Amino acid sequence: MSLKVVLTESRYYGSLLFNFGAYMLPALYGTLSKLWVANIDSSKVVTTDVYTYIGVVVEVLNEGLPRTAYTVIGDKTTRTIRSRLSLSSTLIAVQAILGLILTFVFIGSSKELAAAFVPREVRETSLDYVRISSVQALSSALEVAVASATRALDHPDVPLVISSVKFIVNIVLDLLIISKFHVGSRVPTVNGQALIRMACDLTSAVTGLVYFVFIALKLQRSSRGEEERVKPSYKALKTLVRPGIPTFLESAMRNAIYLWLIHGIVDMGSDYATAWGVFNTIRWGIVMVPVQVCCEI
Repeated sequence: MSLKVVLTESRYYGSLLFNFGAYMLPALYGTLSKLWVANIDSSKVVTTDVYTYIGVVVEVLNEGLPRTAYTVIGDKTTRTIRSRLSLSSTLIAVQAILGLILTFVFIGSSKELAAAFVPREVRETSLDYVRISSVQALSSALEVAVASATRALDHPDVPLVISSVKFIVNIVLDLLIISKFHVGSRVPTVNGQALIRMACDLTSAVTGLVYFVFIALKLQRSSRGEEERVKPSYKALKTLVRPGIPTFLESAMRNAIYLWLIHGIVDMGSDYATAWGVFNTIRWGIVMVPVQVCCEI
């Protein structure tokens, strides 16, 4: 079998490679960012875990409608291309709205979030970091919606592009601004790292959205014989909601228990919370990346 055939995204090994890149790059950046923050202020390493815990809350949103993409949007047998595109655009639009709402909720409740997930030793100085990290609710919801929809449309290259853009821009900006080798005389800050990550998250999410629009237009041109209009609709939303309810409820219960345990660890003090954050980063890279790569094929 030729290398060109293996790397085709519609093949098993091609999808495996695309998914590996899509999940490995964020895990690698998570490790590097902790090292750079440790060089800035080792006491603030635990603060960076707020980004992860906010992501856990957003994960409940991302495991509702997006999880239906593989069975609903990916249904080539009973659905037309335009129908699948309408479902995809509905998924992306609804997730973006919910993510924006969740962002405002997080920003408004930043003190409560800090009280729950930041050790008291650095709680007061971490409020700005919590507010900046809250924007990931929007970027993550949009990114996951686009990734799920495009995978279901047989384009696993889109999630890889999203992760690649985020990783490359993050690494470049971090090297220039907050690493030991940063340019200029300005002193790097932990909040600066959060601002860089926020900007890169939004940039990669928008890049994925633009790529989706390009793919959607291309698929529409190939299905000119179909009369259905491609647009978000209430009918498409109902189709996505029905199978999404079980996954949403399961994720809500699972992550609620996980966050309850995290709150207990944080209450034990900064050392315990920092150790758990480092362990969690290693666990994600070694265990969860291979699991997610195989599950998303």
